[in-house]
Amino acid sequence: MEQPKTCVSIRHVSKSYKKHHVLEDINLDILEGEIFGLLGPSGAGKTTLVKQLTGLDTPTSGESYLLQTKMPSLKLITSIGYMAQSDALYEDLSAKENLQFFSSLYGLKGEKQTRRITEVMELVQLSGDLKKLVSNFSGGMKRRLSLAIALLHEPKILILDEPTVGIDPVLRKSIWEAFYKLKQNGTTIIVTTHVMDEADKCDRLGLIRGGSLIAVGTPDELKEMTNSTTIEEAFLFYGGAKE
Repeated sequence: MEQPKTCVSIRHVSKSYKKHHVLEDINLDILEGEIFGLLGPSGAGKTTLVKQLTGLDTPTSGESYLLQTKMPSLKLITSIGYMAQSDALYEDLSAKENLQFFSSLYGLKGEKQTRRITEVMELVQLSGDLKKLVSNFSGGMKRRLSLAIALLHEPKILILDEPTVGIDPVLRKSIWEAFYKLKQNGTTIIVTTHVMDEADKCDRLGLIRGGSLIAVGTPDELKEMTNSTTIEEAFLFYGGAKE
């Protein structure tokens, strides 16, 4: 059986703001077609790390490669889908107008644009809200629209920063089912979370605390290594109770 290829390679990445160290010597490989979770409390460095991967931020030292290309790289913009922690939406436009604007940035036009807008809105269960102004959306609806936008151009790598915050448990389950379908189609998904049951749904996890990667493995491996029955116990074993 063919071994999965490395899709993301992080080498000795550190990030500091003056004397404050946000990331310290991160080394990590993420494989093609896996759902990789970055698990850690708020302030652990998860968002800073994924911003390095998208090219929105640059490390103080070290380097990251996506699809064998050093980041930041403009040529990879159509290969990456990114959903930030805060929703970057135009509130005075309708959902459809937001989708049309972002899809045109990715070069989607005509029938393909229309088809992708229909598909992604069905996926996040917002098909009936296309004409509604985003300013009238609830927080959970905005998160779902942001996810739809990240999926528009069918990226090879999907980077999601706490994508299901503010989304009800039933919809959260259907969104994770969508992630599994994307994975089956070869999409690599990187998701940050501090929700333990979501961490269990990932193929592999990187545990982050205080800017350092403290452990990497499948949920079962991490539980076995720490003689734990839950991911939460495994995380606490590595000192995750402290910040």
